[in-house]
Amino acid sequence: MDAATPLKAVTPLDVFLAFLKQGLTAFGGPTAHLGFFRKEFVERRGWLSDAAFAELMAICHFLPGPASSQVGMAIGLRQAGLGGALAAFAGFTLPAAVGMIAFAYAAPFIQRAFGYSWMHGLKVAAAAVVIQALVQMARALAVGPVRAGMAIGAAVGLILAQGSLAAIAAIVAGMAFGAALLRDTDEPAQALASESVDTGSAWIALGLFVTLLVGLPVLAVALGNTGLGLASAFYRTGSLVFGGGHVVLPLLEREVVGRGWLDQDTFLAGYGFVQALPGPLFSFAGFVGASQTYGPTGVVGGVIALFAIFLPSLLLIVGILPFWDRLKAVPHARGALAGAGAATVGLLAAALWNPLLFSAVQRPSDWALVAAAYIFLTVAKLPPWVVVLGFAAATGLFLR
Repeated sequence: MDAATPLKAVTPLDVFLAFLKQGLTAFGGPTAHLGFFRKEFVERRGWLSDAAFAELMAICHFLPGPASSQVGMAIGLRQAGLGGALAAFAGFTLPAAVGMIAFAYAAPFIQRAFGYSWMHGLKVAAAAVVIQALVQMARALAVGPVRAGMAIGAAVGLILAQGSLAAIAAIVAGMAFGAALLRDTDEPAQALASESVDTGSAWIALGLFVTLLVGLPVLAVALGNTGLGLASAFYRTGSLVFGGGHVVLPLLEREVVGRGWLDQDTFLAGYGFVQALPGPLFSFAGFVGASQTYGPTGVVGGVIALFAIFLPSLLLIVGILPFWDRLKAVPHARGALAGAGAATVGLLAAALWNPLLFSAVQRPSDWALVAAAYIFLTVAKLPPWVVVLGFAAATGLFLR
């Protein structure tokens, strides 16, 4: 809690139940999730003030990973320590994770019943959702000629040179250009008046973050362990997702589809289906982990993927909180993070072009379907889950 509000005795179980409610009801993507969180934890429960909530949002938007899940972990950490952070993650993620792993088992049966037409509807709706996300991200992260140029350069580069290494290079280049050219980026307002984590624990968390990022792939190869290899791919993805949940699409596509672990149609169908569920978009990892053919599959693969992709966020939240006020005051650090945000806009634009539009648009009339889905989302303002399920059902019934 902040200095003006006394700390309440909140247990990890309290945190879990509060976030389980959010995981069951928070539709609409990361921005909507943060609105639900504010209403529940600032207005209704009084767990933190508006100023503290705004500061946590600022931290989580500056870090890689899923912003809404990270805000949830940070709230849990402030209320009930590390157990609270884990409880917040579990409660918020559990419903969508169960749904996505169940969908991995159900997808083959749905395909036999309806053919590939329902999958086509999911891909069309997913393309429209990503277009909407790209427009929103560009308005927030690629403002001005410098950031717009960085985003366009990253998009062109990633269309020409695909692969996970190219994606990493684009983000690193964005950070380098940002540190040099965007040092005057405004720093977030408000001070974080919380001593949730001591600096010793924070250094341990940051050390674990780097050690796992470097060590997991080495250990997987040395031991020939496919479970570690699977965890390594998802941990690396979770460590590099700047810009929100939708950026997980291009990074995971390069890690999983690019290596032949999962076919592109199934991958995109899962990404479409996750738009219809409440909770974090990163729960898509549960579907991919359960469906891939490289390592452990089914529930075990889904759990490995989910834990690995969210773990970097937990370690970074624990590791950054004590140092945030100092970090945000460093112009080069703010510029590097702003540059990474601009590069991720290009990353998402490249993924929209290939594989999403390449896969969803198979004939001229499909452009009309994508446009219709986008209009339903942005003009009619229908929830994404309605559009996704509606297009899947419509194409399954009428385009068989």
